[in-house]
Amino acid sequence: MLTSVNVFTENISVMNYILFDDSRRMNLLPLTFMRPVADIRLGILTIREKWEKYLNSPTSSLTEKYLSAKFPLVKSPNNLLINGSICPNQALIAEIQTLGPNQALVKDDLVIAMHLTEKDMEQSRSRQTQNVEEIGTAVDFDEVVNTYDIFLKNGEAIRKDFELLTAGRKSEPIPKHVLCVAPENVFIEEGAQLSFCTLNASKGPIYIGSNSEIMEGATIRGPFALGNEAIVKMGTKIYGPTTVGPFSRVGGEINQSVLFAYSNKAHDGFLGHSVLAEWCNIGADTNTSNLKNNYEPIRLWNYPERSFIDTGLQFCGLIMGDHSKCGINTMFNTGTVVGVSANIYGANFQRNFISSFSWGGTSGFTTYDINKAIKVAEAVSKRRNVEFSELDRDILSHVFNITFEYRRL
Repeated sequence: MLTSVNVFTENISVMNYILFDDSRRMNLLPLTFMRPVADIRLGILTIREKWEKYLNSPTSSLTEKYLSAKFPLVKSPNNLLINGSICPNQALIAEIQTLGPNQALVKDDLVIAMHLTEKDMEQSRSRQTQNVEEIGTAVDFDEVVNTYDIFLKNGEAIRKDFELLTAGRKSEPIPKHVLCVAPENVFIEEGAQLSFCTLNASKGPIYIGSNSEIMEGATIRGPFALGNEAIVKMGTKIYGPTTVGPFSRVGGEINQSVLFAYSNKAHDGFLGHSVLAEWCNIGADTNTSNLKNNYEPIRLWNYPERSFIDTGLQFCGLIMGDHSKCGINTMFNTGTVVGVSANIYGANFQRNFISSFSWGGTSGFTTYDINKAIKVAEAVSKRRNVEFSELDRDILSHVFNITFEYRRL
């Protein structure tokens, strides 16, 4: 039986593609508190950006009601709904595009895509979709099911995005003062600045986005992706696979981690096997543990289970939601989850789950006042010449309300 789909009425348009959230969204919290699943960054691009490049078409979102004003749904007489946790490939797209009205592509009970007419969507606000004909597929594809999938699958995603973005194009020249291994696996976009750094692309491609900067003394091993206008500071050591999203700034030592966008880990300290959402800030000399001293599998907080679950992983560091920050010399224990807009400080290891809008640290937490949190978010956005809109305020306020129960744990 297919998962029921809630549809929010928006403007009608021509035939289009819609990326929908399913129950997996809950497993991906806190990273999906502020965005649809499709806007998770994996590799160089977000999942949405991948689909739009493969399809050569814009997409809209079918997501939670409180997110729908910022990520609106667009409908047309014929609508192809695609699971936003799945990454595209040519074989998968070929099968999706053969779907007729009221047909769904499925694999192992997972709904990959559905072709619904506008009338069907109007009637499906609370309906079960068992009337849709299921078409099975054997096509393989990448998907994001858990938060840690993002750093686990990032290397392969960088390789695929690299091929997608660079096919038939010529890189900007590698400056003569840059030491480069396997230069054929390096692609530099227009406006990027590289100064006396080392690039080793022998183990995977290195992508340098437009108007980004790699300062002198930085040492980078691929697979690696640097987003547009992002900065790698002097003396930084980066082990792949790692993604530094657009407008982010990094320094110190980083290993197998993903920063979405507009986030800073600009100083010394170690970040490993971790994921930072947008607008995070990591204080100087902050360190994350990504391996337990006894080498046992790591347990990680899971929102649907409301408890820690066994990941089966030996390496897992920090999962941090949007707008969260930590002070200098913060120590994050192995397998730590931090919610949205938390402000963390204090000596010794922090607890392994810190709820959204928590203020404090090892000596205890209080609730971060929502009005103060919004004021800080506005100030941080203004520094980057980005508007923190009324829609952003509404979303942040809603997340504050729906995460109240976690602050009591």
